[in-house]
This record gives sequence, structure tokens and C-alpha cells, in this order.
Amino acid sequence: MSSAIAPLSFLGTSILGVSYSQNLRIPPHLNFPSTTSSSGRHSLVIEAKATTRREDRAARHSRIRKKVEGTTERPRLSVFRSNKHLYVQVIDDSKMHTLAAVSTMQKSISEGLDYTSGPTIEVAKKVGEAIAKSCLEKGITKVAFDRGGYPYHGRVEALADAAREHGLVF
Repeated sequence: MSSAIAPLSFLGTSILGVSYSQNLRIPPHLNFPSTTSSSGRHSLVIEAKATTRREDRAARHSRIRKKVEGTTERPRLSVFRSNKHLYVQVIDDSKMHTLAAVSTMQKSISEGLDYTSGPTIEVAKKVGEAIAKSCLEKGITKVAFDRGGYPYHGRVEALADAAREHGLVF
């Protein structure tokens, strides 16, 4: 028997409820979490990985990005939502270039509205209006909407509706 491979016992239950044990040989470079029972046998501990809301959103965003791509004729309107601010960019992915950007950090948007607890639907409408005006000034009329992994509801929906009302097509 090689000393590089440590024996590991795996305890389990079959479908009929009969207990069985199985010896597994796992190389030491594979660091599986294991515990030692009172009998001196090793048992393999398998835990489910809990994902955070941020990781779930990032996974949704990567799935969306596989389908939505900004081109020169139809750039991508990307939305990012934080607890305090709302950011929108119009991006040409073929050139990796940002064509227009608006956020609630800009004074033209934050002046008229008081949103101490974070951006509201009214703020999102103002951001949508500002991005539409910025795009139309630059000759951009068609965009592909990238909701950034967020649900199309609330602030994201209000931003999209305001951008459509002020001339953007998507």
C-alpha cells in the first residue's frame, strides 16, 4: 500500500435503510473536510455551499451578458444599482468604449431630489430621462437593455420606461 494515499471510510445508508461502509482512497493533495468519529474512523463531511444575494445577481448578470451584446449600431444600456446610487452606462462592447454615462452622483440629477435613504423610483425616472437625452445628443437611438441581473421591477423598470418615453428604442 502506498503511503501517499490515505484510507478514508465513508458511512452511508442504502435505499432500504441498511447501513454500509465503504473505504475510499483519497490522495492527500485533495483536501476534503473530514471528521474523526469516536471509533477512530474518518467520515466525509459534505456541506452545501450557500450563495449570497450578490453572487446570485452576478450569476444572473453573466447569463444575461451571454445574450446581450452592445454593438456600434445598437450599444448596450447597462444598469448598476447600489444601496445609495443608481448608475447607467451606454457601452459599445465591440470597441470596449463607454459612449454615455449618467448616475445619481452627478449634481444635475441629485440637486432637485432628496433621497437620503437611497434612490427611489422618481430618481430612477430622472436618471432614465437624463440617459435618453444624453444618447439622443450623441445620435444613439437604439440600445440593448442590460438589467444587470436585477429584477425588471421597481427602479430598473422605472428607469427603462423613462428612457423609452424620452426617445430610446429597446
